[in-house]
Amino acid sequence: MQKINLKIEGMTCSACSNGLEKHLNKHPKINDAIVNLITGEATIYYEEELTLKELEDYIKASGFTSLGEATKFDIIKNTKKDKINLILLCLNLILVMYLTMGHMINIPTIINKETNPNLYVSILFLLTIPSLILSKDILISGYKNLRNKMPNMDSLVSIGVLASLLISIINMIRIFLNNLEVLNKLYFESVIMILFFVKLGRFLDKNSKAKTISAITELVQITPEKALLKVGDKEREVTIDEIKVEDTLIVKPGMKIAVDGIITKGITHLDETFITGESLPVKKKVGDSVIAGSLNYDGVIEYTAKKIGKNSTISEIVHLVVDATNTKARIARVVDKISSYFVPIILIIATITFLLHLLLGNSLYNALETFVTILVVACPCALGLATPLVIIVATGLSAKHGILIKSSEILESVSLIDTIIFDKTGTLTKGELEISEIITDFNEQELLKIVASIESNSTHPIRNAFLKYIKTEKIDLLKTKNFSNLEGIGITAQLNKDTYYLGNNKLFKNLNIANPYQETEKNLKIKGNSIVYVIKNNSAIAIIGIKDKIKKEAKTVISKLKQQNKQIVMLTGDNKEVANLVARELGITEVIAEVMPKDKRDVINKLKVEGNKVMMIGDGINDAPSLALADIGISFKGATNIATNSADVILLRNDLTSILDLVIISKETLKKIYQNLFLAFFYNIIMIIIATGIFSSLNITINPMIASIAMTLSSLTVVFNTLRLKKTK
Repeated sequence: MQKINLKIEGMTCSACSNGLEKHLNKHPKINDAIVNLITGEATIYYEEELTLKELEDYIKASGFTSLGEATKFDIIKNTKKDKINLILLCLNLILVMYLTMGHMINIPTIINKETNPNLYVSILFLLTIPSLILSKDILISGYKNLRNKMPNMDSLVSIGVLASLLISIINMIRIFLNNLEVLNKLYFESVIMILFFVKLGRFLDKNSKAKTISAITELVQITPEKALLKVGDKEREVTIDEIKVEDTLIVKPGMKIAVDGIITKGITHLDETFITGESLPVKKKVGDSVIAGSLNYDGVIEYTAKKIGKNSTISEIVHLVVDATNTKARIARVVDKISSYFVPIILIIATITFLLHLLLGNSLYNALETFVTILVVACPCALGLATPLVIIVATGLSAKHGILIKSSEILESVSLIDTIIFDKTGTLTKGELEISEIITDFNEQELLKIVASIESNSTHPIRNAFLKYIKTEKIDLLKTKNFSNLEGIGITAQLNKDTYYLGNNKLFKNLNIANPYQETEKNLKIKGNSIVYVIKNNSAIAIIGIKDKIKKEAKTVISKLKQQNKQIVMLTGDNKEVANLVARELGITEVIAEVMPKDKRDVINKLKVEGNKVMMIGDGINDAPSLALADIGISFKGATNIATNSADVILLRNDLTSILDLVIISKETLKKIYQNLFLAFFYNIIMIIIATGIFSSLNITINPMIASIAMTLSSLTVVFNTLRLKKTK
């Protein structure tokens, strides 16, 4: 069996990707096919005797085009031509609106339709042609999807446009024949307006997708471009591409690990937050593994390269994210699903009615007028507005509450979530070290001023807790001298005539003095603190607890989510002791700690297989695969690019209460969508029945003009119902 990834052109919505996937899986020599709308790729598993040309021809038969094998993460961006086309469509729309509606706001018009009807209608018709040409891809897509029995939004748009165009052309001919009664029954401006807004939406959608794929490729920037290669007793700077497996590399303080490997010499501390979620630097010694992109804080180490290129941990994360986007959402888009039945039914009804009128002896014009009336009254404008209009209003409402929604499916499905998974570092906690407790007989402000002045020379992340204090209190640093690192122990420096030591409890053995804070240290560690001792000359003067504090709103949010019968899980790469400590304080009973990105992804996959609707909340690179795989992924503004772009929702405020707001907005959004769909169908069904002429004997009939008014009323009803969403509290 062979596998190939093909780049696909022409997919615009989930109906397209779903339709192509079904089409591919019907082929007897294709074992399985997964079509990814986000990346625009089709992953196909097929028998060896099937050639690439045969595959591409089969795809072409479904109305899409294969652009060949996808060998990298291609970013399909809007071209200069796309931008020019959109501008031309906009200018054309403005001109048409000026001609048709300028008189309504007392703007001088060039052509008076009452005195020059033929010229007026001719210009409108001619202006419609450029919009049709510039939007021919929509019409072609709509036709092809109808032909292949998989109607999409383009199909709905095409029918609406062609129905309006057809009746406008008929009435234009009648005007040429001096029938001025139909002068107000022209819908050319509707055609131009619909096409412009559809193209605008598609333009914005392509930008969004390009940003998502771009974020995936940006992962490689985490690793350095160059490294120090050990050659004999010397070192030589080389590029990443020059490194081979089993090469010996050197890493100095402040440098990043170039490739995955094993330490062969030295001891150091590495920042692996982007992979493990561990909030503190990890001590590494001979025999320990190192991950590309990790930042080296203090020691000088040598390590042997083990995994390079596509085999590295970073590359694995990239592929996990892409694989996760292949997972199908369980809730199909409501409009796409309905349209697959709605469009052909309307066409059948209109055609049957047209033929019946001819058989009953009515004129061709009357039969055609009835046919067009049905199409116009059934034109799915209200149906088309039912979902997207709610999404627009709900998205605006969400933004006011600091919530950025990336997909309409999210607002529809948040209320169905039953399992919520939280990362710890940066999600439930602040993600930055702070001073927790100080035990000393000295003046605390003076003590912290001294400690911060010494720590400012360090590269260890613990220093940030003290520098944050100095910045907040606007305290000037003191001048120190003779600063030095004590490997694996701490740091030392002189201030005035005194020598200060800052570090862990190994300082006491190193200085051969007693530790008066042993019991205090135990109590601080039980609370999840990292310890910094302060020794002046040969006397311990303070012990300071440093930790990543829990967000103040976290406990309330967890409690309210549990009241809604949500299953809460903490999933973190941090160590079990710290994770369990945070979980106990927040009332979380289910904790999974010390997991790598792949393990996180496996946990989510297992929950989904068991039938759970899973929401994942995280902010790090290590969370990206999980955010992409979860039914809904949530991250924060200021999180890593790959995390925010893998997520479906971005919280613009670093506040967990936004999750509660999102749940409320989702419930109201879903309610409004179904209300709108009911209202849209109520109008359509009633008016379609009348349009067929069934009640003509009772003088209950409508013409295309009345049909267009009914269609407008249907749309207005949907609009007014949707605006009620703004009142959601």
